[in-house]
Order: sequence, then C-alpha cells, then structure tokens
Amino acid sequence: LEASTSAMATIGDFDPLNSIVPATKIEITASCRRASVFFFSVVVLYVQGLGTKEWREFGRTEVIDNTLNPDFVRKFVLDFFFEEKQNLRFDDFLGQMFCTLGEIIGSPGGRLERTLSGIPGKKCGTIIFTAEELSNCRVSITTMQFCANKLDKKDFFGKSDPFLVFYRSNEDGTFTICHKTEVIKNNLNPVWQSFTIPVRALCNGDYDRTVKVDVYDWDRDGSHDFIGEFTTSYRELSRGQSQFNVYEVLNPKKKGKKKKYINSGTVRLVSVSCQQLSRFMGMTHSRSNPSQPTSLHYMSPYQMNAYAMALKAVGEIIQDYDSDKLFPAYGFGAKLPPDGKISHAFPLNFNSENPNCVGIEGVLEAYFQSLRTVQLYGPTNFAPVINQVARSAAEVTDGSQYFVLLMITDGVISDMAQTKEAVVNAASLPMSVIIVGVGPAEFDAMEELDGDEVRVSSRGRFAERDIVQFVPFRDYIDRSGNQVLSMARLAKDVLAEIPDQLLSFMKSRGIEPRPPLPVTSDSPSVSTTTATNTSTTKHCNPHP
Repeated sequence: LEASTSAMATIGDFDPLNSIVPATKIEITASCRRASVFFFSVVVLYVQGLGTKEWREFGRTEVIDNTLNPDFVRKFVLDFFFEEKQNLRFDDFLGQMFCTLGEIIGSPGGRLERTLSGIPGKKCGTIIFTAEELSNCRVSITTMQFCANKLDKKDFFGKSDPFLVFYRSNEDGTFTICHKTEVIKNNLNPVWQSFTIPVRALCNGDYDRTVKVDVYDWDRDGSHDFIGEFTTSYRELSRGQSQFNVYEVLNPKKKGKKKKYINSGTVRLVSVSCQQLSRFMGMTHSRSNPSQPTSLHYMSPYQMNAYAMALKAVGEIIQDYDSDKLFPAYGFGAKLPPDGKISHAFPLNFNSENPNCVGIEGVLEAYFQSLRTVQLYGPTNFAPVINQVARSAAEVTDGSQYFVLLMITDGVISDMAQTKEAVVNAASLPMSVIIVGVGPAEFDAMEELDGDEVRVSSRGRFAERDIVQFVPFRDYIDRSGNQVLSMARLAKDVLAEIPDQLLSFMKSRGIEPRPPLPVTSDSPSVSTTTATNTSTTKHCNPHP
C-alpha cells in the first residue's frame, strides 16, 4: 500500500494524522561537464503546467564565464507533490534536457546526470542535478566575513587573485556548492566582503555537517588554480572570532610531495552574526490524511476507500489458491515512529520477523492500523518492495510456489529506472506483479512496466517474460456507486493474465504438471504480496 500525500511534510516533523502539512521544498543544484569550453554558461529551468503542454520559465542560474565544468551557486527551489508528474526542462546555450522532479529526487543519492541534447553531431556534454529537501530552519547567518594571510604566490609578480568557494557535504561523500565570494585582485592577504547566507544553505539544519571551503586563484580563462582547502561546520562558525576559527589552507598534492610543506596560508573568520527569521509556511490540506474525506486513504465508517476496495477485490479471489492464508503485507512511502525515519518497504504489522497477516481481513486490519501509526510520505519508489519479494521468490524456483505481488498506489512512480531493473530481474523468477492505480493521477509511465506491447528492458537487457499487469481503478468504478460491481470488474481484469504468466514460468523451466494433490499444508502454493503504498505478498497453489 502506498503512503501518498499531495504535499509531503518536512523531515523534522512526525505527525501521523496531522491534517495540514507544509509543502515540501526541494532544492535543485545544477552543474555542467562540457566537451569543449564555451564562453559562458547558464542554465534556465522551465516547468510544464498541469493539464497543459505550455512551458514557462521558472528561474535561471547565474552566468559563469569560460569554464568546462561550471558549478552553479544559484539554486532552483520547487514545491514537490509526489502524486503529480512534474515535468521539467533545463536549457543552456548548447543543449537541453527533459526529466521529472520525481526522477531527480528518486535517483541514487538524489543525483541525476544526463547527456545534453542539442546541435546534431556535436557533443554538448552532460548536466548534473542534485536534489535535497530543505529543512524548516529558522536561523539565518546574516553577516559572515573572512580574511586570509600569506596565501601561496601564483603569478610571476608574486601575487594571487584569491576567492573562496563554500560547499556543504552530502551523505554519499560528495559536496554541493553553496556560496562563492568575490575575487580580490593581487593580494596575498585578502579581506573579503561580508555576505549573507541562510543556515540551510550551509548545512540544511545539521549544525555539525561538514562545510568544505576551497581557496582558488582566479584566472581569466576560467581554469582557476587550486591553492588549498579547509573544513569547518556551522556550529564552529557560530562561535565567532576565536582561535578555533583560524584555518590552515592545505593543498593535499603539495603536502604529499614536499616534506617541509606546512600549509598554503591561513584563513580566519573575521565576524559572524546570526538572526532569527520569521517563518511563513505555505500550508496545504494533504489528500492522504486518512482522517479527511478528501483523502484516498479516508477511513469512513460507511464504506471502503479505494485502497481497501482494490485489496479486497483481488485478495479475496487469489487467497483461494493459497494454502495457509498468510499474507506478508508491506507499506512503502511513509515516515515510521518513533523518529520519523522514511521507509519504502516496511511490514504493515511492524513485525519484521513475521510480516504475515491472517487472511485478507488481517491485511485490511493492519492497513487501517498503520494509517493511525505512520505519516504518509513520498516519493513513490517501487523497486524496494519488488526486490524484497523477488528475494523470497528466488529461494523457491522448483515450481512448488509462485508469488503474486499486488501493489496499490496513487502516486506517479519516482524510481522508474530502478523499477525497470527490478522487473527485468524478477522476470526470471516465479512471480507476477499487479499494480492498481487509484485516484486521479496521470499513470502514463506505468504503461511502460506493463509489457503487453513492448517488453520491459533495462540497460540493454529485456525481461525474460511479461510479469506486470497495470490497471487504473477509476476505469472500473461503477457509476451508480455499486462497490461490489466495481470490485468484481477490477478483479476480473487484473487477474486475467496470472494463469498465463504462471504457465510461462513453468514452461521456461521445464517444470511438468504434477498429479492433483489432496489439499494439505505441503501442497504447492502461490504467494501473494500486497502493496498499497503498502504491500502484501502471498503464495498461491499452482495446480495443474
């Protein structure tokens, strides 16, 4: 079962049933890696309006002159709604690139690198984006000033044109640029102008997060010479001027080559002042708040929501082919108690040792209980749950069990590349995947996973067989409001391909039908897993 929300809460807040949550702000940083130097670089972001095909300019970076590898300081800050497909277009003067906001966020480490398409036959290089959710920091560094002493001489006249570049560290060990000072011409002992920077730009609320500062000697052609570097943190900087905020500028290459090397100069914090800023948060009613009738997860005392209807419709039929009626059920896309850790594959009953629920009624009970316990959260990542079920299926490939994963989601998929890879890998295993889309979202991307027309592929490999069936629930809803009829229509279509998919696996492995067995606990079984931005798995009996 997918945990969805039209506007995610921020990382620091955990409230399962909060009906109003702040819109999630996502900061996008752009960099380019070019095949040849262009006299200037700038990236312009265009966004496509919902329900239209019109592109409008959202913002642009600063202009950087004469460099192969521009790292832009100016960011793009966007509101993220994970159930919407937010189309983006990035242009520079050599090419352009199309993607969705969800693709950037769902990429490993929040880092997406793509080739720029532009002039035919000309290599335009690549463009790199890193995404990070902005915390609700209230502190802003209003004034910060640095000076340096005895920086390394760089030019013939014994002078340097130094400037500082500030980076914040990322979890994967990389760094994101967050500020660049002005260039001080012909000076080995420069004093840079004070500058203002939000604390979230330096550390995004983590005061002990590493801040790296590079010292460069400016060059007119853009190939700036590296003088050295030092590291600090916001917590250290906030102490103000002291012996703790005098930093040796170290050049690792020189340090490795010269035995008598001490440093390439020092940089000192001259002053810092901090100011509390008022915070005005844009609030939105979360569609996924289960206590509100507008939510697709709404727990009405009078009728089932779309998630429960889809789960019950498919589960009640497929459970007849299961011997023990135990269904492993998982959720994906939620913050879990007690600390709000985000998970894309958690047991609905919160028992990692035994995620089984007794019958479909047990799954429904665990689903409704989880809605009272977790905070629904995006993005919508499918690969973790598919891979989890695939690991179970890989343990039983003798034909005695076949696994069916039911995924119910109202979100646009955020990790399409990883999901395709997971489907291709799973296609060689005894399993099928049923995806039911609920709600009004655009599910065009899901059709890529349903390999009826074109077999799913990933990195040049094609799926061994078609194992995915996708349907939007809205196509099966009875206009008169008859839930029983809606559920019957849905179950008929989504389960129609399972027998052929089961047989295709058995034939591909040369597994012959067994004589009919009496129904015992040792009978071969089919396994069904359901995922509704929560998921369930179950074994089913592959009777001949």
